[in-house]
Amino acid sequence: MIIDEQTRRKLRLMGADQLLDAFERQDERACATMPVNERIMLAVDDAYSTWADRKITAMGKRAKPRYPQADLRTLDLIDERKLDRNAINQLQSCAFIGQRLNILLTGATGSGKSWLACAIVKQACRNSYRSLYTRMPDLAEQLDTATGKPAGVRKLVRKYSTYTLLVLDEWLLDKPDERMRSFLLEIMEHRYDTVSTVFVTQYPVKDWHERLGGDVTADAIMDRIVHNSITINTGEYNMRRHHAHPTTTN
Repeated sequence: MIIDEQTRRKLRLMGADQLLDAFERQDERACATMPVNERIMLAVDDAYSTWADRKITAMGKRAKPRYPQADLRTLDLIDERKLDRNAINQLQSCAFIGQRLNILLTGATGSGKSWLACAIVKQACRNSYRSLYTRMPDLAEQLDTATGKPAGVRKLVRKYSTYTLLVLDEWLLDKPDERMRSFLLEIMEHRYDTVSTVFVTQYPVKDWHERLGGDVTADAIMDRIVHNSITINTGEYNMRRHHAHPTTTN
């Protein structure tokens, strides 16, 4: 579609660059006999697709997944993994987020837990859910930094409470100290029955209470995690070994 320079300038000033580009991408010969309203609808659909793709890409970058290439659509479902395919389908639809359920990803080292968690993050971003991936050691460093600032811990709690989907990788790999346990309780309290959290760990759920200290604080944290959750076990099969490139020797 031919658009005069003044109209082009106005569209760009209004931030409608994607719509302008969509109009200019239209083939004049193919669209010559189309009614104007249909051409407008086509351009809007084209511009919206571009806008949505860029939004998803930006959300995915802000989510900071450890494996940006992870994707549920390319998840390796080889029989050796014994993954629950029904559970994977639930992840595809992101229905668990709408139901405010947590996901407990457990399994052996190398079984693909972190990759699956990052794929869940990407799927959530596709569905416009504000998401974040973080590792527990990184969270501990942030807590150390926040502790020395006025209202620092409160601000950190508020930050991690607002994500619609939060992934906590390496969950309980190290036993948390008293300060971290109190911090985790505050986060779990704010997130409980409001948003979804994914816990990624090699420890089975039955061991979590003891690793959280085995006391009333552990009771309170567990109570806000396990009662509204879906557990997915990634098994014992080592996916790192499975995907490793064989070395050649002379």
